[in-house]
Amino acid sequence: MKKLLVTVLALSCVASAFAQKGAYIRPAAIGISFFRNDYLTPNRIRTSSLASVLNNRQIAGFQDVAIGVGLHYWKGLTNNLDFAGGLRGSSPDVILNNGTKRTNGEKFQVEGDASVNYKFFSDRYFFTPYVSAGVGASYLDGTFDAILPLGIGFKFNFSDEGALFLDGSYRVPVTTNRANGYHVMYGFGYAARVGRKQEAPKKEVPPIPAVEKDTDSDGILDSADKCPTVPGVAQYQGCPVPDTDKDGIADDQDKCPTVAGTAKYQGCPIPDTDLDGINDEEDKCPNERGVAKYGGCPVPDTDKDGVNDEQDKCPTVAGPAENNGCPVVKEEIVKRIERDASRIYFATGSARLLASSNAALNDIVKLLNEDKDIKVAIEGHTDNVGKDDYNQKLSEDRAASVKNYLLGKGIDASRLQSQGFGESQPIADNKTAAGRSKNRRVVMRPTYE
Repeated sequence: MKKLLVTVLALSCVASAFAQKGAYIRPAAIGISFFRNDYLTPNRIRTSSLASVLNNRQIAGFQDVAIGVGLHYWKGLTNNLDFAGGLRGSSPDVILNNGTKRTNGEKFQVEGDASVNYKFFSDRYFFTPYVSAGVGASYLDGTFDAILPLGIGFKFNFSDEGALFLDGSYRVPVTTNRANGYHVMYGFGYAARVGRKQEAPKKEVPPIPAVEKDTDSDGILDSADKCPTVPGVAQYQGCPVPDTDKDGIADDQDKCPTVAGTAKYQGCPIPDTDLDGINDEEDKCPNERGVAKYGGCPVPDTDKDGVNDEQDKCPTVAGPAENNGCPVVKEEIVKRIERDASRIYFATGSARLLASSNAALNDIVKLLNEDKDIKVAIEGHTDNVGKDDYNQKLSEDRAASVKNYLLGKGIDASRLQSQGFGESQPIADNKTAAGRSKNRRVVMRPTYE
């Protein structure tokens, strides 16, 4: 026992020296723990010896001791001392004064104590061992007994906010009204701080005597400098020469000080000679008004018909504005194509062209070769005999057959368009055979668009 006390005292002296480096007063904290309440082992030691208990493996087993729950409160007093209070409850196996044993669970025991913990290290460290001593009271079966708790413990400080602790205490009875009160409590728990985190007091910094300085190093002291953080000139009381239009050219060198410009034009904007909103340096036609899309030049008129290409449906062929810039198809050409179209025949109920149609189709090919700008819209129409879907498909196929014939004769696909209208656009009465014959037709519309 003496060797243990000497060792504890030596550790205390060494720890105190280290603790001063991490000086810290612990804030108030509350915690909860789970512990074992062991009356049997101390009784066996007192009735025989510690060596005998160890050699004979008579330390109380898990099933022989009570598991209890404790509530705890801590408050730092100094760097190395904490006040600690605890309230614990369990139902232990108790050795009564008459030597008999009260079985675990028969009575509930409550113990409260207040003690002082001496810490070997400040709570600034992650690991803090400590010893404790205090006073307390035990309540069991309507009787109070005074006790002296002596303990040892370890804390693992995860942060200022919380810590895990392991501790054990030997409870020495002062009175023994009910039980032979020597017992041991040991367990583990978690504690968390209470209240807000206190901010460290701010150190007062003595005022620095005022010294005349020139922050922007422009030769003008701050007290006389209207722009103390920006280098300037005396003429403008320490401020830079102004640049009214913010174009990077000082007013005393800017020929257009109120209008942003470039150094190339001595502070004036890049000129726009034709006033089309595109400056001369970006304008491909600086003396002629134009648009940005064409680099400052006017919208082109490729066929020179007075209708610009963006509005001209025939930009490469001259035509009047009233016809959207396209030429007007001559009347004789319209009639010629109408005549040829009326002489195009198909096999009954089919899109197959009859040989009797070749002469008319070849004449249309000749006309298209004579005028390379003419385009033709080919329309297919039927009578109302049969279903609508069938007639629509048939009209489309017949118009396509005419188109394919012209393609086969070398006419460019971009000049041909085919479409079927089925029975939707009759030109005669479908109630008569003559009317139905007129409605079964191919219409070809020449255009330059």
